[in-house]
Amino acid sequence: MKAAARERYGPPDVVSVREVDRPKPADDQVLVRVRAASVNRADLDGLTPRPSFARLFMGLRAPRNHRIGIDVAGVVESVGASVTRFKPGDEVFADLFAFGQGAFAEYACAAEKAFQPMPIGMSFEDAATLPHSAILAVQGLRLRNGRTPKPGDRVLIDGASGNVGPFAVQIAKSMGAEVTGVCSTGKVDFVRSLGADHVIDYAKLDYTSTGERYDWIVDTDSHHPILRIRHALRPNGVYVTLGGTALPIFAALLVGAVISKATDKWMGLLIWWKPFKVEDVETLKALIAAGKVKPVIDRRFPLSEVVAALRYVDEGRASGKVVITTSA
Repeated sequence: MKAAARERYGPPDVVSVREVDRPKPADDQVLVRVRAASVNRADLDGLTPRPSFARLFMGLRAPRNHRIGIDVAGVVESVGASVTRFKPGDEVFADLFAFGQGAFAEYACAAEKAFQPMPIGMSFEDAATLPHSAILAVQGLRLRNGRTPKPGDRVLIDGASGNVGPFAVQIAKSMGAEVTGVCSTGKVDFVRSLGADHVIDYAKLDYTSTGERYDWIVDTDSHHPILRIRHALRPNGVYVTLGGTALPIFAALLVGAVISKATDKWMGLLIWWKPFKVEDVETLKALIAAGKVKPVIDRRFPLSEVVAALRYVDEGRASGKVVITTSA
């Protein structure tokens, strides 16, 4: 089969599509014929890697795992002897972040528990956009104690036009929030089309210095000092960051913890993230069935052009998700 892989750290150009042996499912595994996959910021962060301390877990000099791609949707090809939930022909999707990755390939193989049935009536391409980004959006709008934005709350999504942001905008709107999206100049109309009540062009305005205050801020990729963000929160406000480079992450963990204990505001990193949590998948399916969340696909690339797809996202050109397709 054809699969994308890399041998070293670096930009998208370190990736190549090559012929490899088709995996054979172990007793507890499912082999899926990939119909579509999608590119996430996490895929690019894994190439570099970013944050830099991730090398401690991924391999100091070179990546131990050469496979890439985490979001996948496809058809079950075969199953291991102990698999009970799926059979050949079932349509499934998954976030392979915790299962060795490998979505950018003609076939993907992982433990049965990695997969869930696709939303009824949804295309493979749309389903492939959901597992990583949409679940991050769901969990970024909920604290560990279960608190979520209330109807009428002012919610700001920083990075509203990328992978997670479009889902976060739509989910916050479904909660009855007044939503502000932050994006680049060329994507203002796109973010407005998602349902955002207000849109801030970060090239013209820094939301932390406007004097506006928010009940909840979701930061898809930290860029602002956390002490400045604190002043953009209302009393009892929440700031959740999903990631970034090393310094903002450590600031969210350390300074955020101090602010959270010393004031009425909660600030920090989404350390309670659980990839593809079953309950959140069901919540997402319900929002989709109700028409409150719709995947937005910017561009589609064939598997042979996976490097171009990664580069397109890495350059910040995508509005919404970028999908990688394989032949049926």
